[in-house]
Amino acid sequence: MKKWIVEDWEFELTATDGKAGHCRLGLEKGDKFVFQYECPAGMCSKIMPQLYTWCEVIRCGGDFTYRGCKDKYEMNISCPDGCINFHLKAYPINRDENGVYNGKYTRPED
Repeated sequence: MKKWIVEDWEFELTATDGKAGHCRLGLEKGDKFVFQYECPAGMCSKIMPQLYTWCEVIRCGGDFTYRGCKDKYEMNISCPDGCINFHLKAYPINRDENGVYNGKYTRPED
């Protein structure tokens, strides 16, 4: 694998409510996942479509206020089974003081 893109957003997903005995993977309150573009190791595949969609909103220049959230880069989501609640937070990375992307990358040749 030759990752060549320098990501400009990092995401933190924290379980805010739920018990391990109610989740097939044993996720519970306090569990935390920090990731950029990749699927976080140990994350439930059922929540990934929803999680990917909201992360893509941020990557494309949107924010969560359009969804009715108070904060631009923070929102609460629930797993599809309804047994674990999460808080998603986005952090800009690899940007200068003006918020302009400053990551350098070279695409590998085909």
